[in-house]
Amino acid sequence: MLRPGGSYLAQHVGPASAFDLVGFFLGPQPAARRERRPDDEAAAARAAGLEVVDLRSERLRIEFSDVGAVVYLLRKGVWLVPGFGAAAHRERPRTLHRRIVSDGPFVAHASRALIEARKPGR
Repeated sequence: MLRPGGSYLAQHVGPASAFDLVGFFLGPQPAARRERRPDDEAAAARAAGLEVVDLRSERLRIEFSDVGAVVYLLRKGVWLVPGFGAAAHRERPRTLHRRIVSDGPFVAHASRALIEARKPGR
């Protein structure tokens, strides 16, 4: 809760963040790609009575040169590929390893939004 004149500043995960990687493991996710749009989040802030002062978004390149880094990310970012583990996803990391060795780094893209909002008053 913000008092009048209070500020909210946050970095949010943007739409389709790391979906190149998610799609490699889970296949296409068209409905989820439409979630987390910065304009929708700004509209939600306005609907909550906040004034949006600044809204910025960025799409960033991520390169994976080692399948171990992918496995580490998926074990820590449990929301990316729910249930990820050796038993459930044994073949995909192997396939990705072969792809990295033959074609070079696996490229994915992260998206982020920076939102600054203020509660009117004072």
